[in-house]
Amino acid sequence: MPAAAARSAWQDVPPLRVRQFAGRAREEVPVLAQDILSAIRREYPGLPLVLDESGEPMALIGIRRALEHFVENLATGLEAPHVPPQVFQEFGRGEVLQGRSLDSLQAVYRLGIRLAWRRFAEIGTQMEIPPPAMYELAESGFQYLDGLVAESVRGYAEAAARQAGERLRLQRRLLDLLLSEHPPRGGDRADLLADRAARIGWRVPRTVAVAVLVRPARSAVPPAVGDEVLLDMECEQPRMVVPEPEAPGRTELLRRSTAGWAGALGPPVPLADAVKSLRWARTAVTLMERGLLPGGELLSCTEHTEALVLLPPEELIAGLARRRLAPLDACGPAHSRRLAETLLAWLETRGGAPEVAARLGVHPQTVRYRLRQIRELWGSGIDDPDSRFELELVLRTMRLRGELGPA
Repeated sequence: MPAAAARSAWQDVPPLRVRQFAGRAREEVPVLAQDILSAIRREYPGLPLVLDESGEPMALIGIRRALEHFVENLATGLEAPHVPPQVFQEFGRGEVLQGRSLDSLQAVYRLGIRLAWRRFAEIGTQMEIPPPAMYELAESGFQYLDGLVAESVRGYAEAAARQAGERLRLQRRLLDLLLSEHPPRGGDRADLLADRAARIGWRVPRTVAVAVLVRPARSAVPPAVGDEVLLDMECEQPRMVVPEPEAPGRTELLRRSTAGWAGALGPPVPLADAVKSLRWARTAVTLMERGLLPGGELLSCTEHTEALVLLPPEELIAGLARRRLAPLDACGPAHSRRLAETLLAWLETRGGAPEVAARLGVHPQTVRYRLRQIRELWGSGIDDPDSRFELELVLRTMRLRGELGPA
């Protein structure tokens, strides 16, 4: 047979004595509540004292109600008493509004329960309540404290969620203005930016860089950037505005906080030109998705200027390539590629056969042979500065696309 449940020591106390204990405790509640509030004010002088409509401190009301609920439950056998939720949820919400964590509030609760237990223990001694029963009373009191804390945590979480949602809404309004292609009608844009920034406590920077991110997965955790970085996760490709991007350590900090994410960080620009940085970041991401720029991390546009300048205008470069590389049409594909690589190496080094050979990793005599062919194919046009410049543009673009060997 199953063992019988251990009998409660509190239930063994004569009912009359329990009622007398509860009566004495109930009489003490008003004074005890005031004593607890006074002790809290001495211990934590910086805590604000919020008054209700009648001018009575909300904290005093909460302490009194908590004590009354607990005392009313004494005659039921110390089952978990019902916690009055509204006041204690409001305390949690107040911590959010005051910009504090719940640590100080929980410390206040612990101080209150300690003082209450001290007074109840005195009454228990006077009423000759057996120690085992008083131990159960203490345990019930701490369970009750857990319930009060839980209600405050609930209120804190709800208020924090609302506050975070409101900040995100205001942040998106700031981002929309900051990254808009068209200035707003009426009013000064700088004043409007300053006003929206102030609403979320964002310090208006002198320069910014805008990043475009590529989601590693739908459920990916957002980058762990601080509040000074504006992050918009609502877009298909999230956007990020980084203030003062050239500040010492900023780049490395960004790389760590965006670990696991790919994307591109646009060039630093004045705040008013943020949309220009966004355009370059979008261009870089497009090239990443085509495999023309390295992926898997947050790359900086300023480190890939050549690719960003030469790769996007495909139609213009393609037309220029047809005109400037026409002499290679008569050569086979493999030979055309070798001549194009040699021509590019010559244009970049402006040296003789030994320098070009060292760059290509071939014998100088091979380079001399190819250079003679190049001069035969292009004739005197190869000496024209404009022609050489356009040839180098075309050939560098081909190399960026992987159509020629690396430098």
